[in-house]
Amino acid sequence: MQPRTSQTTPSSPEEQSPVSLQHTLAGEIQQSGVGLHSGEKTSVRLLPAPVDAGRYFVRVDLPESPAIAAKVSSVTQTVLSTQLEQNEAKIRTVEHLLAALAGMGVDNVRIEINGAEVPLLDGSAALWVEAIAQVGVVAQDKPRVTPAVISEPIWVRHDDAFVAAIPASEIRFTYGIDFDLPAIGNQWYSWSPGNRIAAYPSTASFASEIAPARTFGLAHQIDFLQQQGLIKGGSLDNALVCTQEGWLNPPLRFANEPVRHKILDLIGDLSLLGNLPLAHFVAYKASHNLHVQLAQQIVASRR
Repeated sequence: MQPRTSQTTPSSPEEQSPVSLQHTLAGEIQQSGVGLHSGEKTSVRLLPAPVDAGRYFVRVDLPESPAIAAKVSSVTQTVLSTQLEQNEAKIRTVEHLLAALAGMGVDNVRIEINGAEVPLLDGSAALWVEAIAQVGVVAQDKPRVTPAVISEPIWVRHDDAFVAAIPASEIRFTYGIDFDLPAIGNQWYSWSPGNRIAAYPSTASFASEIAPARTFGLAHQIDFLQQQGLIKGGSLDNALVCTQEGWLNPPLRFANEPVRHKILDLIGDLSLLGNLPLAHFVAYKASHNLHVQLAQQIVASRR
């Protein structure tokens, strides 16, 4: 890997939108389902949390219910999902839920879970987003931390795959993928939520354009991955599966659903920064590992 870092600086009053307050959920949300990799069923409760609490998980199935902060410093593994760990308590496949919370403007939330993996649900963030929209999000009595501004490009690459944060006037995500399968091929998509990723209540674009995009897999890799103890809970009900002949479980929700899902993953991984810096995030053939490395470089640049 060849990272490059630079300094970040606070945005000036002229560069930022009006002061944005922190937000939390207006009520409780419950979901349950099977984990993508473990194949085990878990139940999740999302609960309102006080200002400055951030987004954090609580393993209610473990003694003393240990908490795991959804922060870059908590990441311990990035093999086909993002895993967080704190004091030996682990939680895996957090990216879709965290993307939904960030995209819907939820800064502070207590996430109680009775197992080691967040349920995959339908393979997207849509069911989380629908539940958040139904219960509502409420403003709290303290402003969000002013986002930093990326003043010089920060990037990480491995071979021809890369992910970068580039100076920009608004937050934007651009992603490219390239697969040797006709049904996927080369896809690019660019999307912006406006000046702030969590600019509640301007969440309609995230809910309609990014959240519904489902995870996808390649049929010829399934047996190998399952032999490695991965994707035990994957099925045609919670993931798109592609072969040389085409998709096993059409129709797609978007013609370019795979690359939109990669943006969903990127948002979830970068949400570990808390309040995203003002930048254009550009990725090509990247992975959770590269996403997290970029987040780590951004943290390092703040120091």
